[in-house]
Amino acid sequence: MLKKDDGEHPVPDELRHRFRALVSALVSEDFQLSTLAVEGVSPIDADTGGFIAGQVAAYGDGLAPLSDRVWQRSVYRWMDGYWEFVVDLSTVHEPVSDLALHAKLADHQNARLEVWSVHVP
Repeated sequence: MLKKDDGEHPVPDELRHRFRALVSALVSEDFQLSTLAVEGVSPIDADTGGFIAGQVAAYGDGLAPLSDRVWQRSVYRWMDGYWEFVVDLSTVHEPVSDLALHAKLADHQNARLEVWSVHVP
């Protein structure tokens, strides 16, 4: 399903539901995924969750469920051992904001998405 080459590729349909569920938890301010476990996504540690909360607050517009328009710019690429995902986020006032979720997916069976940041690239 995921390509192992040097190019950037659109996030596959098969993974979009994970990102939608993940962002739904972030919209409800569950920045560690401690209340809403998301299938196929690792819990977020306290330090990273605090950083994400700070980045969202600094952006100045609350998160919203993902608009279908985010998939036009969201991508993944192979990083020699894992895939790196950058998913643009929707906010209350912007269907596609400059704020992006950054996650990794290891190259092994039953791998879980690991969120490592939310920030403006």
